[in-house]
Amino acid sequence: MGRTKTAHDKGEPAVFPAPGHDHDRCSSDAMAVAEARCSERGQRLTSIRRDVLGALLANHQPLGAYEIMERVARAGPRPAPITVYRALEFLRENGLVHRIESRNAFVACVHSHADGDLVVFLICERCGTVGEASSSEVASTVKSAAAAVGFTPKSPVIEVTGICTHCGKG
Repeated sequence: MGRTKTAHDKGEPAVFPAPGHDHDRCSSDAMAVAEARCSERGQRLTSIRRDVLGALLANHQPLGAYEIMERVARAGPRPAPITVYRALEFLRENGLVHRIESRNAFVACVHSHADGDLVVFLICERCGTVGEASSSEVASTVKSAAAAVGFTPKSPVIEVTGICTHCGKG
């Protein structure tokens, strides 16, 4: 009898990386994916876009735009708010960053999504880490419910708060 494949078995990052995971590798792998995605689309991952993404890749917790500005300023001049917002918009449009509406913050996306995929954010109330999960069953249910009332979802996202596997062990 086979076991269920995990995200790690499929080459995807874990939903909630272990506290001691190799974060430098995690970040560099995600940056390489971003560079490749931009290159494939004929777009540039400019230095400010790279800096903003790097600030978000520094951990697995969402950051507000002003927190991102502060982190980027540690390595050089402080960027103007509009510059950070434009970089975030570019990164969102290219599936490299998600907005966590309930936190008015952003998180780097380390998963690959098809257009129209339902994204489920799992937000730990203790450590603040945000995990991503997907479920074709949930997506199908949401799409059916929306279609039943004549609604066309633009950005199918669900945010769920709770306790991550690592915090739950303590």
